[in-house]
Amino acid sequence: MKKLIGSLLAGLLLSVSAWAAVDLNTATQSELESVKGIGPAKAKQIIEYRQKNGRFKSVDDLTQVKGFGEASVAKYRAELVVAGEANPSDQK
Repeated sequence: MKKLIGSLLAGLLLSVSAWAAVDLNTATQSELESVKGIGPAKAKQIIEYRQKNGRFKSVDDLTQVKGFGEASVAKYRAELVVAGEANPSDQK
């Protein structure tokens, strides 16, 4: 019974973390790597860019990081956020 409850809780925690968006300005390397398609090298580039240039103002700023174009930013957009940025789908 304890194993079953533990498994259910672990599954719940994993599913909740899968739905949580990753903030470009605060994410650790491992948090960035949790985004499908962002590996260790890209995560490191994001962090280095952030350290050198300051906070991202929007997810679109990711195009300023070497290796990220508009297509890749569009692919990652659903999983990335910048705290305080207005959601483009909310603007009408």
